[in-house]
Amino acid sequence: MSEEEVRHRTLRLPKRIRVRVPEAGPIDQFFFIVAGIAAIWLTIYLLRESFHWHWANWLLLIVFWGMAAYLTLPRMHRILSDIYVPNYFIGRTRTSDGLLGDPINIAFRGDEQQLHQSMHKAGWTLADELTLESAWEIVKATLSRRSYRAAPVSPLLLFGRQQDFAYQQEVDGSPGKRHHVRFWRCPDGWMLPGGHRVDWLAAATYDRAIGFSLFTMQVTHKIDADIDVERDYVTASITKTVPGSDIDLLKDFTTGYHSRNGGGDSIHTDGDLPVVELPDADDSPLEIGRHQERILRPIGLANVLDETRASQRRPLSVLASAVLLLASAAILIALGVADLVRTGDFSLGYHSQYADVAGVIGTAALVAQLILIILTLRGSQLPRLVLMTILLVSITVGMLDHFGLFASPLGTSIPAMGLQIAALMMLSSNSSREYAVAARQLRKDARAAISGMTNRLG
Repeated sequence: MSEEEVRHRTLRLPKRIRVRVPEAGPIDQFFFIVAGIAAIWLTIYLLRESFHWHWANWLLLIVFWGMAAYLTLPRMHRILSDIYVPNYFIGRTRTSDGLLGDPINIAFRGDEQQLHQSMHKAGWTLADELTLESAWEIVKATLSRRSYRAAPVSPLLLFGRQQDFAYQQEVDGSPGKRHHVRFWRCPDGWMLPGGHRVDWLAAATYDRAIGFSLFTMQVTHKIDADIDVERDYVTASITKTVPGSDIDLLKDFTTGYHSRNGGGDSIHTDGDLPVVELPDADDSPLEIGRHQERILRPIGLANVLDETRASQRRPLSVLASAVLLLASAAILIALGVADLVRTGDFSLGYHSQYADVAGVIGTAALVAQLILIILTLRGSQLPRLVLMTILLVSITVGMLDHFGLFASPLGTSIPAMGLQIAALMMLSSNSSREYAVAARQLRKDARAAISGMTNRLG
């Protein structure tokens, strides 16, 4: 058997691997925080520049909003929430930014097939996985006011991972209004406070409109405040249509409270938690494969390993970092070509008495970045750290030059530096780190399988 065949088989190892992703070490934490600081500076710079009265500055204002909403504010929330938000079960989910998300308001007892079959019989549609393609589809469906029955839902975190899947019911053929419920499989042996054993936890809310998040300014769905109505709607849809299903109500599971979710929407609940007892599964076919490839994820590192083994898909953060770095390199090369045409010197946009030296160093840095981003796309951890170091040095030099701290200004390109800051944000994200850890574990498994196969054949 060839090494490639062994590796191919290794990619399909059982998915129930109980390994946790290590917490971010000091180096990753350093880059995570420094990237956030750089993003804050860039956001303030864009805001200041947008106040100059010129038609083109309206574009800067849009860029400022995008930078603040999708990079700076989420990173600030993530840094701060890691300090003050508990990292254990309190009956609330968390957003990817670390904020408290929708409450957990339903529990289920039963296996995966029982749950899918019951939701299918109750008239619910399995939501698509959130990808660039599905996100674009929901944008088009919303703008054109057409139906998208399997529209994706945003990720929320529980047990340190996003939902295993979600179901929804569209209202009036509009993706802006819908009933939806997210599901998380409980860890083996885990019990609710009070010693109640359940297999699944769920968060059910009703999307009433599309608007802006109060905390990040991102475009998002706005939910109805009375989440108990949606909770009761979900449980009633199952008990009325699925024979053998039953409800075990945990009265006053939490105190009743008023709060806000991760998007800033008001919510209130009486604190009751219905536990849905699911009937045995029958032979009814389930057509769920086309909607989501990740139907069930175990805890921790296995979450990422499952995705990596299943399709070798790289997370959006890693792909975005590559695009941003290529765009930054394209800007610098274009500036260098313009200088070459105008003056005969290729200086990558640097204009000072040290332009030649800066051009050589800049060219070497560009080549190094291109090599390192290729290795990072393959899931190598060390190249990712080295690449972040080079970006940090480049950004620091650019900032010092911008503030006039060099005797001879270098003429740093702010657009190129802005793209580098965005790339550093992507590379320092948790998803990029987890992808590198997962890819390393995958290679380790492959080597172990090859070694074991070789020993048996020998």
